[in-house]
Amino acid sequence: MVAGERTRDIEDLVILTLPASSAYLSVLRTLTAGLAAQLDFTLDEIEDLRIAVDEACAMLVIDAAPDADVTCRFQLESSLIRVDVAARSNTTRLPARDTFGWTVLSALVGEVDVTSDENDNVTIRLIKRRDKLS
Repeated sequence: MVAGERTRDIEDLVILTLPASSAYLSVLRTLTAGLAAQLDFTLDEIEDLRIAVDEACAMLVIDAAPDADVTCRFQLESSLIRVDVAARSNTTRLPARDTFGWTVLSALVGEVDVTSDENDNVTIRLIKRRDKLS
């Protein structure tokens, strides 16, 4: 399911929900690239964000509960994109921040955080800012 809406502080909000399976991540990579291009990100910035979103989803899919979904929430603002990737965890274990994967996420997007809630949902937040304003 893809939903979009406009709010006052956010130019666009796009939400994509797919089964927590690596078989569906190509759809997410394509959407990520398209949304970043809409904000005039450079080709390098688009590729960095696409790889980061893919890596974040892979981290969550590995530990996803059976029949869980991955929900990606993209908030598009004038010079940044904020992506929240969430899935219900099988173990409620947060991805470790001292891994190679976490280092890659941080290098690709700049701002990365992870949280969990009382329903065993784990969310990885990525914030990618454009290097230069058009």
